[in-house]
Order: sequence, then structure tokens, then C-alpha cells
Amino acid sequence: MNNRWKEKDYPRKKDALSMGEALAGWIQALHIQQPYQESYIIQHWEKIMGSPIAKRTDKLFIKKKKLYVYLNSAPLKQELNASKGKVLELLNKAAGDTVLEDVEFY
Repeated sequence: MNNRWKEKDYPRKKDALSMGEALAGWIQALHIQQPYQESYIIQHWEKIMGSPIAKRTDKLFIKKKKLYVYLNSAPLKQELNASKGKVLELLNKAAGDTVLEDVEFY
């Protein structure tokens, strides 16, 4: 078998980036990391918080590092308000950085 493409002919560059590293660098260069992480939290709300909470969530948005969550269950709202710090920690951990400073439940 004749191998026309040999590594010695086309060596891999030592400073080559993986696709993930290149994408992360691109996001940082465009200064869209914060909006990207905020979008990640919104899009993965059900995965992060669980299906029972997601089903009782009517509206969800982020403004000035504050997450606003509108729920259709008063007992759930009360329970989440009591554990606001844990919820905030969970969401920031999922985003991989301190994206949110506060969360409000309505």
C-alpha cells in the first residue's frame, strides 16, 4: 500500500489549537463570553434545575447579572427563595464562572 500523505511531509504544528480552544479564544476576543454564558443558563434551565422546576417556570430572563424567574407555583417560589444562595451557586457552577450576582423569584 502506497501512503501518499506522510506525517513527515505535513507535520502538525506545535502551536496548533484544538477546536474548543480556538472557539473559546474567539468568544473572548469578541467580548461575548458573558452573553454566551447567560444564554447557556437560559437554554439549559431544565437540565440545571430539573424538570419539576422547569415545568413550573413561566418566564426566565437575565438583566444586569440578575436572573428573573417567574413561577406559577407559590409554594415552589417560597422554597426557592429560601434556598436562593444554593440556586445561585448551582447556576454559576453550570456556567463555569460567576455569571449571576442575584436571582429573583416572582
